[in-house]
Amino acid sequence: QAHFVESGGGNVQAGGSLTLSCTNPSLGRYINVAAWFRQFPGKQRELVAEITTGGEPEYQDSVKGRFTISRDNAKNTMTLEMTNLQPEDTAIYYCNYILAALDWGPGTQVTVSA
Repeated sequence: QAHFVESGGGNVQAGGSLTLSCTNPSLGRYINVAAWFRQFPGKQRELVAEITTGGEPEYQDSVKGRFTISRDNAKNTMTLEMTNLQPEDTAIYYCNYILAALDWGPGTQVTVSA
């Protein structure tokens, strides 16, 4: 599979929650650092959160305390739990590796209304 397949996006009101998931058969096969990225309209993708094969996470400052990244290497799945969502979190969310990135998938749209 050439890219991750993302799912779980949707429309929520400010303060709401969503859980995103993505999968690719390679996720549990190699040692890697995988990440969630997001892209605002007209902007470049930005790193939201990353996680090592061993499960060590790091977060962009704007999502610390609100988002939780996790992965299940046996199921080749990575998850982003998002709480207290704000309108400025509205974006398309993508998965990929930090190094040796795959092709970008279609992403999943998250829309947060005030």
